[in-house]
Amino acid sequence: MVLSFLALSACSRDFLDITPDGRTTLEEIFQDEKRTEAYLNRVYGSMPSYFWKYGFFDFLAPFSDEAYAYSGAALGWAAGMLTPTINPLHTPQERGKGVYHWGTFWAGIRDANVFLANVETANIPSPTNRERFRGEARLLRAFYFWELIKEYGPMPIVTEPFANDYDYTTLTRPTFEECVNFIASECDIVIGNSNLPMRITTEAERGRFTRAVAYAIKSQALLYNASPLWNPGNDKGRWTRAAEAAKQGVDALTAQGYALVGDYSNYFLSKTDISSAPGDRETIYEVHEPQIDPVFSIINSIPSKPGMFKVGATPTQELVDSYEMQATGEPVILGYQDEEHTQPIYNPASGYDPANPYVGRDPRFYATVWYNGAAYDNIGGEIHLMETYVGGADQLLVAPLGWAFTRTGYYLRKFIDPKLQSGQPEDTRWKKYRLAELYLNLAEAENEANGPTGLAYSAINTVRSRVHMPDLPQNLTQEQFRQRVRNERRVELAFEEQRFWDVRRWKILDQTDKLVTGMEITKEADHSFSYKRFVTEYRALWADKNLLMPIPLTDASIIPDFDLHQNPGY
Repeated sequence: MVLSFLALSACSRDFLDITPDGRTTLEEIFQDEKRTEAYLNRVYGSMPSYFWKYGFFDFLAPFSDEAYAYSGAALGWAAGMLTPTINPLHTPQERGKGVYHWGTFWAGIRDANVFLANVETANIPSPTNRERFRGEARLLRAFYFWELIKEYGPMPIVTEPFANDYDYTTLTRPTFEECVNFIASECDIVIGNSNLPMRITTEAERGRFTRAVAYAIKSQALLYNASPLWNPGNDKGRWTRAAEAAKQGVDALTAQGYALVGDYSNYFLSKTDISSAPGDRETIYEVHEPQIDPVFSIINSIPSKPGMFKVGATPTQELVDSYEMQATGEPVILGYQDEEHTQPIYNPASGYDPANPYVGRDPRFYATVWYNGAAYDNIGGEIHLMETYVGGADQLLVAPLGWAFTRTGYYLRKFIDPKLQSGQPEDTRWKKYRLAELYLNLAEAENEANGPTGLAYSAINTVRSRVHMPDLPQNLTQEQFRQRVRNERRVELAFEEQRFWDVRRWKILDQTDKLVTGMEITKEADHSFSYKRFVTEYRALWADKNLLMPIPLTDASIIPDFDLHQNPGY
């Protein structure tokens, strides 16, 4: 029996939403086989839009130090417009759904609870399907709860549908660890449910949760629980538990055929192929949301075709600085001499040449960033060498108005297929979880628990070797390894909605989010180039209170528990 995910919006958000008026009762829904399946579709329906659907065709990246975007949402964020009544991340979007995360995630939890309360007696003829549906709903509830507390901090653990006369004043706020323990326990139950597959192998089931997703959610939740934001005493036991969960996930998935894809650059240019022997063996979960407007595709609408009416999120100099040299495997810079990041401290061991800044870098740099001199394969049907220097065809734009050109000196390459006139394949999906993240979770947690052990080195070097980067040197201290694994996450997972949350859980927001810089390039008479760093944007949201999002004012007032009433600083 197959769930029809194409019917997600057309079906489950139609007759199922008329329950309150008495025309269709929950009992009637769950006594009908098709409506029962449709209600599970409804639970999936609270999956929000990710990818390029923040603000007006923005990634989450410009809300961190990965990128700059000249758009209302990103500019509002930089200006400090984050309050319990205004959140630039949750502004209405033309092509996204579930933008109001607070309500969206609670709705998903509610619908999952309703389904789980009725699944035992529901009309599901196949016992196998019943247990699979139960596992999916349980995992969806854990997913929504995890996304909720990652953004807003610990929340009441609700596992039953609310009755109409429920007394909300009885709700209290648990600790973050108690919430994570619940999520991990739910994931363990799903992992033990053999009726859920480890991988989706038929196209009709695309978008359904698997046991592999449970490993990914558990690993991420335990990693965050061990991180400085939620582990101020640096309890090593939490790191050990996070390392064990990540290793459990890596071992289980690789035993079932999961592996890193060979071509990092092309990995992000299409949706996962669904079969029993897929070419893409890395993706754990891909959000099943087709392009809402395939003609007005991602590249034509924003992220980075030079000269289009809106260039979108452009990589920052800070992101560019994070890519190491391939020959030596050494960082290019060791930090900055000034608070404005215009005077880098170059690493003499790296082999980096400031006069040729884009030569010999980590291959992931070339897969992620278009820079001055980079080849864009299809501008007007011809190969175009990027000209981001002053006066060039793709030059830096510093005027107060205009959206067509870069504001940092760079353009986004990741997710863009330069061989297509439209720039991005229409069927590209957002890869929410992938195996590389589990390896990096393992490297980080193992180092924090036990120092840079062979297990920590093996995990991070597996990710580096995929792109032919040298192994990390064997004599690193725990602190040195910590900095290297944090940088590895930055380059491997660039623009994948990890950095925004990583700098918060590490509590380094005040080090990363005060400003971002760009590169102004001048072409000299002898055709060489000179390079000048400059501040692109100063930002206001870097205080400790910005480590969490404020609970929306109208919702915070419902529950009188003082700790739940609002997050600190708001």
